[in-house]
Amino acid sequence: MRAFLLIILIAIVGLIAFGYWGRSATFRSRSTQTVGTTGTIDTQKARERSAEFGEKAAAAANKVGETVGEAATTTKIKAKLALDDGVKSRTIDVTTNGTTVTLSGTVRTPAERSRAVALARETSGVTHVVDRIVVQPER
Repeated sequence: MRAFLLIILIAIVGLIAFGYWGRSATFRSRSTQTVGTTGTIDTQKARERSAEFGEKAAAAANKVGETVGEAATTTKIKAKLALDDGVKSRTIDVTTNGTTVTLSGTVRTPAERSRAVALARETSGVTHVVDRIVVQPER
């Protein structure tokens, strides 16, 4: 879903950017002509608005990049948990916020809990692991 939103964001930014920059020659040649009922085109104002838009687009792209990085970290940890024979990974939820990973869910033994936390800690890009795993032995 995040990848789909990233593609849509990039497409919108591209269309808007093309709209501004694709007509720059038109702005220069018509800078003193009237357009509709609004009067003359203020090229300085258009450039300022374009710069503001560029800053906002860059901030949005950075946020999308962070989100993609968080998703990659979550995926790495989930894969490690799934491949480890000592951890029942389908009962553990992994969420990432920046470089902090939160593990929650239930496991059967304290050893399984310790192994899950260790796998998360040794993942590149993780600086802090919040352990909210509960040990509930099988009945």
